[in-house]
Amino acid sequence: MLVSSSALCEAQSSHSTFTFHNTLMPEPSSLQAGKGYLVLTPQFAATTGKFHDPRLDHAIERAMSQLKQETGVLIPVDVQSASEVSHPVFSISVDGPGEKVQSVDENESYSLTVTSQSVHLQAATDVGAMHGLQTLLQLVQHTDTQYFLPAVTIHDSPRFPWRGLMLDCSRHFEPIPVIKRTLDAMAAVKMNVFHWHLSDDQGFRIQSKAFPLLTQRGSDGDFYTQAQAREIVAYARARGIRVVPEFDMPGHTSSWFVGYPNLASASGPFHIERHFGVFDPVMDPTRASTYVFLDKFIAEMASIFPDPYMHIGGDENNGVEWKHNPRIQAFMRAHNLKGTAALQAYFNRRLLKILQKYHKHMIGWDEVLAPGLPTDVMIQSWRGYDSLASAARKGYTGILSSGYYLDSMQTAAEHYAVDPIPSSSTLTPEQRKRILGGEACMWGEYVNSNIIDSRVWPITAAIAERLWSAQSVNNVNDMYRRLRVESLRIEALGLTQISQEDASLRQLAGTQKITQLKVLAATLEPATFDQRDQYTLQHNVTQQTPLDHLVDALRPDPPFRHDFEQLVQRYLDHPDANSKQNQRLRMLMETWVTQQDRVSEQMRHSPRLAPAQIRSVQLGQMGSMGLQAIGYLGTGKTPPPGWEAAQVALLKQAAEPIDLTRFDIMKPMQMLVEAASGKHAAAAAH
Repeated sequence: MLVSSSALCEAQSSHSTFTFHNTLMPEPSSLQAGKGYLVLTPQFAATTGKFHDPRLDHAIERAMSQLKQETGVLIPVDVQSASEVSHPVFSISVDGPGEKVQSVDENESYSLTVTSQSVHLQAATDVGAMHGLQTLLQLVQHTDTQYFLPAVTIHDSPRFPWRGLMLDCSRHFEPIPVIKRTLDAMAAVKMNVFHWHLSDDQGFRIQSKAFPLLTQRGSDGDFYTQAQAREIVAYARARGIRVVPEFDMPGHTSSWFVGYPNLASASGPFHIERHFGVFDPVMDPTRASTYVFLDKFIAEMASIFPDPYMHIGGDENNGVEWKHNPRIQAFMRAHNLKGTAALQAYFNRRLLKILQKYHKHMIGWDEVLAPGLPTDVMIQSWRGYDSLASAARKGYTGILSSGYYLDSMQTAAEHYAVDPIPSSSTLTPEQRKRILGGEACMWGEYVNSNIIDSRVWPITAAIAERLWSAQSVNNVNDMYRRLRVESLRIEALGLTQISQEDASLRQLAGTQKITQLKVLAATLEPATFDQRDQYTLQHNVTQQTPLDHLVDALRPDPPFRHDFEQLVQRYLDHPDANSKQNQRLRMLMETWVTQQDRVSEQMRHSPRLAPAQIRSVQLGQMGSMGLQAIGYLGTGKTPPPGWEAAQVALLKQAAEPIDLTRFDIMKPMQMLVEAASGKHAAAAAH
């Protein structure tokens, strides 16, 4: 019996009556629950008033189709005009289409009113209406026999205008279906910027007709055609999402040089990098031909990506090739450039003029910020809030990504605690306006199309809420409650973040009989990025190494982790031997003990599971440890001398990463041991 399953059953039991059960994510700016409800019937037709256009009509039709699929009610999908319906049940009033090319100034606000008789959605633009439609879908609840909308009044607008997700498609290429379902999930949680990382040392991923060798030699044949890129831009716009491309330069450019070595600061030969990290190859900023090339390339990309912003990377240039090139050193002396940072600033200023020529604003990572850089440039901070705040004080706009790196394998709670403008900020109101929001970042070293959904979702929904909702919306337990529901909704869009783990475990074990293997998997999660990076160096992991081991099957911050921690805390608050929490813990620990022999044998016969076989043994040991702890707590007896030290030693051993897996149950197990040993449970929790 998994705690997560029982917790979900408790949550679902609240749907047995016509009451409002808030599962909205992100939380609206203003929400008032009313009295009554509207049962969904085939009469729930969507009508538009004074304005509608194909973009709005298609958004409504998608929402109505999703509503029909979710409820099984024969709801009309097609949009109807108000004049065709005598008593409209669902009326949508939009003032106008919004901006021709969506920007940070787009009006995304909406109001949604549900009564027992009707629903009214009002918005200034198509984009606001799309957000309101997503809220409507999240409002749907059910009794044992009917689906309904609770009576509510919502007035909503985002806290930050830039709420992004970056996908690195260079290190591992992500096919078009992955991009589209990612955009669908982004729209569901009101994110509005898709940052598409299209070039790096490991691959150049966008077709250039002006420079065809970029993909012919730098992509391994995995790239997006210009037609596909335009398709993604249109698909995103239809969902209120901007597409900001990133072409990393002057560093992280090995894949450029395979086809065009004359761009480089040193002689070749060049190759697509198979390893990960920071490499020496870098563009030559001293040649006029470099800027001629970039002018033509950016002109071509600007015709594909209409967004006002273009990302140029600008990070992690180690300057090695510049320091060792006599001609470049002479150029630096002639132009009074003191060091490689000054030379990169020179490159950025020239590149900025090219971008401005094609009506683009430059975005770059922290490293682009240098004396003399025009304040028109936006800073994306991976170094942290202090770096972002420093840029804001100097007059630069910026967005935060530090704390939102999805490859770090942090918990949703840890990401949720990060704020682009923390409450301790000393920025002035004018400086705060320059911080436009943030972006979650999914770097691609250790993800492919099979597992990327589980690395991005549902955790990104928590980040989306942090960027949309008020700063005061910060209850972690409530966030996890709603996140569980949102994950189910997102999966219904075609994502695989829930189903992928079971499918991977079946492949690893070579059988459909994985019930007990799932017991073990629920207590494990992937190693941190730093742990995986160290393993990569030690075991010569490359871009071509298959991602098909137990670590790749596991989800970061699996639902069981928070459920188990809450269960242990509730038990320690009242360690009664007859309590429901005691019974659940005992059943759970007994399951951990009984899985050991069968799962160890199953793992021993699988070459890809065998390296982590000891995890099954360790889980069995922790099951025995937990049973002993609750036994002592339930009877009030004191453990024998040496018991605590022995358990601490077992926990220390279990805390070490094995085959890139780590237990997600260490903190609550430590709480149990300390409480059984007479230490205050509350102290252990903190």
